[in-house]
Amino acid sequence: MIAAGDDARLIDRFLEMLAAEAGAARNTLMAYRSDLRGASEQLDGGLVSATPEALSTLGEAWADLARTTVARKSAALRRFFAFLADEGHRADDPGHVLPKPSAARSLPKTLDHGQVDSLFAEMERRRALDPERPETLRLTAFLELLYGSGLRATELVSLPRNAIRGDAPFLILRGKGGRERLVPISDRARAAVAAWARTLPPSGAYLFPSGKGHISRIRLYQLLSALGADAGIPPGKLSPHVLRHAFATHLLEGGADLRALQMLLGHADIATTQIYTHVDSRRLVELVNARHPLVDAGRSRP
Repeated sequence: MIAAGDDARLIDRFLEMLAAEAGAARNTLMAYRSDLRGASEQLDGGLVSATPEALSTLGEAWADLARTTVARKSAALRRFFAFLADEGHRADDPGHVLPKPSAARSLPKTLDHGQVDSLFAEMERRRALDPERPETLRLTAFLELLYGSGLRATELVSLPRNAIRGDAPFLILRGKGGRERLVPISDRARAAVAAWARTLPPSGAYLFPSGKGHISRIRLYQLLSALGADAGIPPGKLSPHVLRHAFATHLLEGGADLRALQMLLGHADIATTQIYTHVDSRRLVELVNARHPLVDAGRSRP
């Protein structure tokens, strides 16, 4: 039986085993401790008992990290879950759901315009059934902010109560690494947030509260998965990070440049943006044929 608060105790026991039986180096133990404690915090202290679905949210949260960092974190957690299974603390080993970065970083999942339209159509259907239902108003705000502003899941769920004001078309967000960035908020998103905020008590620390804190990333993932299923999107195709990537991809298709996207997404290195925002090869060919200066020069020749 796994008890609440077992994360810290079993992480320490696992590290002791690595040191004693595997002879792990001090730096390896420190890195594993940091990775395991960080994963435990992300799962609200429920790492030891985490379901495969909950673990999949970790992979989503790591989507912007370097491949080597993701590989290390995944390796630490897979060894930890193998240890838990071997020691009888779990009947299963869910480590197989963790990402296994290949030599070349694969392109993130995204949605096409038709799938995004289906999501918003499903939200319209739900609002028509009960326009004032708080759960529907909250999910509408989630969808508008994820797809309309490209927020990370952690940034979204932890937004302060008054982060988004009706008269301000942007918010200043402190994201990964403590970096600040300016995030535009559309009129639609501000309206959706205002409608949700009217259901909240006048005081409170978070825009999306739950219990004594804010709603968890896992719950956000579950809500979006259910929405995707009702909108006809295949299981596993929809997540907060997929919507963030769709935001970036569709902006790029609409003519945004990589530097602007780098700022909007909060990437420290534009190389991350180049991998994160892909366009299909046909559009790139069309872009060169239509926009390259030599095209006009060729047309002007007699």
